[in-house]
Amino acid sequence: MTAVLHSLEPGEVVTYGEVAAEAGFPGAGRAVGRLLATTAEDVPWWRVVTATGRLVPGHEAEHARRLRAEGVPVTNGSVPMP
Repeated sequence: MTAVLHSLEPGEVVTYGEVAAEAGFPGAGRAVGRLLATTAEDVPWWRVVTATGRLVPGHEAEHARRLRAEGVPVTNGSVPMP
């Protein structure tokens, strides 16, 4: 899963489920969340949001700051999802 995360470009936003599916584990979005919460590896966690675009609870300010620095619009703790 970390390979998928490292392949993301600045400004690219994906969901936990999309990361899991791309890594070959469809339906394992929660596992992606656990990985991001516990890994010591430097991965671009801020490029991952929920299916509704919500930012990481408890880390919204940092999450929003990093996304905005990459040109991603953030409003009320979430990003617009297609």
